[in-house]
Amino acid sequence: MNKSISIVMISLLVGATVSCDATEESAPAPVAAATPAPVSAPEAALDRPSFSASQTMTASALVEAIDHESRLVTLRTADDEEITFTASEEARNLGQVSVGDMLTIEIVESVSIEVMANDGMEATEGEASIVARTEEGEMPGMAAMEATVITATVEEINLENNTFKLKTVDGEVKEFVAQNPDNLRRSQVGDLVVASYSTAIAIVVEKHEAE
Repeated sequence: MNKSISIVMISLLVGATVSCDATEESAPAPVAAATPAPVSAPEAALDRPSFSASQTMTASALVEAIDHESRLVTLRTADDEEITFTASEEARNLGQVSVGDMLTIEIVESVSIEVMANDGMEATEGEASIVARTEEGEMPGMAAMEATVITATVEEINLENNTFKLKTVDGEVKEFVAQNPDNLRRSQVGDLVVASYSTAIAIVVEKHEAE
């Protein structure tokens, strides 16, 4: 994942509002504790902050026209808008599609942030992706998912100023202002902040049932 997404993920830690219809669990994330760290509860008893949210978007379109030889496809959306494009060779089983068939696409975006005790791990990041398509001879369809995990370490917590500092994978230390001071008291210097972001997409073409 690129650096801009990393900034988005970390910004959620300071309690940034997700601008979508999201489902939140537990307190809005983030992290913290001052240098020197304040006296706190035993690490095992510390209820560290966590946050998760997701949104699902679904859209459908009718196959208005299709030229199998040129692979030119025209779709009509629910808003009566026409979209014309050339299907790539990766779009398997295009020959099974006919005028009147219905294409449905669903996208699910999820983000989670968790502060946890650190046993010496350094900040890091990683990506993974997977793609699956329907078998030859079936109606076209595909599913894909991309996931990114980014971690950062808590370098400083300042309860008086309501700020905290995170050390990113590139070694850069950045300071943030916490919107929820309680999250600072529930974290410790040295903790690991784990941010996960994933996007899943599914596309299905369903056969038009003749009346």
